[in-house]
Amino acid sequence: MDRDTGPRGGTEHLTVRREGATLILTLNRPEARNALSLPMLVGLYDGWLEADEDDAVRSIVLTGAGGAFCAGMDLKALAGGGMDGQRHRDRMKADPDLHWKAMLRHHRPRKPVIAAVEGPCVAGGTEILQGTDIRVAGAGAVFGYYEVRRGLFPIGGSTVRLQRQIPRTHALEMLLTGRPYTAAEALRIGLIGHVVPDGAALEQALSLAERINACGPLAVEAVKASVYETAAMAEAEGLAAELVRGWPVFDTEDAREGARAFAEKRDPVYRRV
Repeated sequence: MDRDTGPRGGTEHLTVRREGATLILTLNRPEARNALSLPMLVGLYDGWLEADEDDAVRSIVLTGAGGAFCAGMDLKALAGGGMDGQRHRDRMKADPDLHWKAMLRHHRPRKPVIAAVEGPCVAGGTEILQGTDIRVAGAGAVFGYYEVRRGLFPIGGSTVRLQRQIPRTHALEMLLTGRPYTAAEALRIGLIGHVVPDGAALEQALSLAERINACGPLAVEAVKASVYETAAMAEAEGLAAELVRGWPVFDTEDAREGARAFAEKRDPVYRRV
């Protein structure tokens, strides 16, 4: 694997770096368990855009610094009438939807997003998690929607998305009790896909990203798009839409390169053409 190529972009609460073809976004406010802030939201949205616009990026890993993923909204700042990083308010004013895009409520990156979770991933953290595609967690990670315990509503998309991602009875229990869930429980109900030893989530996520990066990028992006756009369709409609997405992939130079590489017993060299 090519190693880190250095930081790109980011804000005081969101670091961005590249490792080979993977863009790594790190929520970086460990003193607050990576509670959401304006600088973090702006940095997240810019990171999603960078991944979308840079064809050299084939996958994204989202993680948190200091042994935490994200403890949700900064309720202390919210109660005090503001959030850290008010200098970013012009960005929010220019795009009132920016925070929802940052939290993957109103934006879906075209590249696969892998979450690497350690420690708390609760409230807004679990809401962001719902916008990711593949999820890895350390054994000590904790998940949950605490909003109802504070008299709040999980408005980051959870009442819509969660019941589509896990069985409804589990979704309702999570949303209505506000109780914490262990990584083992989250795996059992299907909220996450992997549990690894504490401290190993990022390495496992990068390993998965490397596998994705070795695949044809046009095929990967078309598969992801097809899965999401057909999710709410009836089967016949979805199958028709799949052909619209899938057939053009077969007519690419990358598809021909994949067949040649297989015949020649070598690794393919994909060029997104």
